Amino acid sequence: MSKAYAIKTQDLTKNFGKVLAVNKLSLQIPYGKTYGLLGPNGAGKTTTVRVLNAIISKTSGDALVGGYDIIAESEKVKMICGFLPESPGLYSKLTAREFLEFIGELYYLPRDVISARIEELLEMFNLVGRGNDLLEGYSRGMKQKVCLCAALIQDPKILFLDEPTSNLDPAAARMVKDLISELARKADKTVFICTHLLDAAEELCDIIGIIVDGELKIEGTPKEIIESVGAKDLEDAYLKITGASHINDLLAWRDENLNNHETKNKKQRNRKKRNKKSR
Repeated sequence: MSKAYAIKTQDLTKNFGKVLAVNKLSLQIPYGKTYGLLGPNGAGKTTTVRVLNAIISKTSGDALVGGYDIIAESEKVKMICGFLPESPGLYSKLTAREFLEFIGELYYLPRDVISARIEELLEMFNLVGRGNDLLEGYSRGMKQKVCLCAALIQDPKILFLDEPTSNLDPAAARMVKDLISELARKADKTVFICTHLLDAAEELCDIIGIIVDGELKIEGTPKEIIESVGAKDLEDAYLKITGASHINDLLAWRDENLNNHETKNKKQRNRKKRNKKSR
């Protein structure tokens, strides 16, 4: 497999027992691009990210991340990647500074580098005044900011973000979006985003892939995807590709039940009228 791509997979597959979570996924993501993986809950997005970060093993297929094989060179993959999981874990009895120091040491960063980057990141995310407070006292949004700091502390070559604006207020979410844009454009980072926010994906992503039941259904620029299905915008395209008919089927089922209920009531009223007349 070529090392010309930041992320390259060939028929990447992951099973959990009889459940096929990722089905023969093939990607070619160039360096310096922002890639958005979209799909319904349970489509395989988080599983894909965990496999690419060498957190869980693949079932079959091949994958290179930063030119390194995710199985044979898993430690090298982890050293060049930053990862923000959808449900990150924090040590609640540590302060933000202590937690970030711990993460920095996991990457074997020099202590002076760790200290400098912690100060930069805390300032960037407006956490300087709370840096010495225990994480157990942080709000969900503040915890998300600390986890973003942790994903960035080793200055990763490739950054994986699973729902990066989750739990953030509008101002913080805007700041994170701007940061992602700057990382790709000015720092030449490759960013891989999983998100449900279609407007954010359309704004930030150079390439978008839509995955359903573990299978990549379509891939291209937001404009290409919209035009390929004759949609008015990315939301419309997403609904068409992922099966908007499910919504229509649900509404049709509801309407059918309402009609049946009305018909039943009408029959009961007619029966009562006939009984009155017979008396």
